[in-house]
Amino acid sequence: MYAVISTEKIQLPAGSVVRLPGTWQDYCKLRDSRGDSSIPRIKFRNGEILLMSPLPKQGREANILSDIVKALLDSQNRNYEAFTPITMDLPEEGGIEPDYCFYIDNWQASVGKDRIDWRHTPPPDLVIEIDVTSYTAAADYLPYKVPEVWLFRKTGLQIYSLETEGYQPQLLSRYFPDLELPKLVEWVLQMALEQGTGMAIREFRRTLMT
Repeated sequence: MYAVISTEKIQLPAGSVVRLPGTWQDYCKLRDSRGDSSIPRIKFRNGEILLMSPLPKQGREANILSDIVKALLDSQNRNYEAFTPITMDLPEEGGIEPDYCFYIDNWQASVGKDRIDWRHTPPPDLVIEIDVTSYTAAADYLPYKVPEVWLFRKTGLQIYSLETEGYQPQLLSRYFPDLELPKLVEWVLQMALEQGTGMAIREFRRTLMT
């Protein structure tokens, strides 16, 4: 697949992933060359730069999953802060851009902040990634010690919890332990396909009030 990459302009076909050897300085130049744009997404890990141009499907599903999380937190009257797009980086170590992230237990740590120093501020409690191009792995978040990572793939929602030995797959979320989230997400996404996203989320919120 054809791609043109330079520090002046980055052009990638939608849905493509490009891997390049590179330094932290190379990553910073490419990241900053986008200006106010968040496309393509850029990741740095282990001396490698990864670039990915998302498909519309990715943005739609990320919004739906984030709306599900917001509806659940609102129904439980829990405070939170949510961010997208956002760049998480640790100088010389890693850089990553989750589709969505939430501060839940540590929501006060991010209130009102325009910039976050990831070396001194607690990480988001939950990140959401829509992985349609095999671009993402839960282990990418190990440097940041994010407690929980949700990966949504063709096979459905996968939940990973940070344990002593790394990220381990879980059946339940530590933030919503009473819910079978993979089934719930599948149901809302199916409603969204049939009725539209807005109607699906409104219906989901109504079910939480009954």
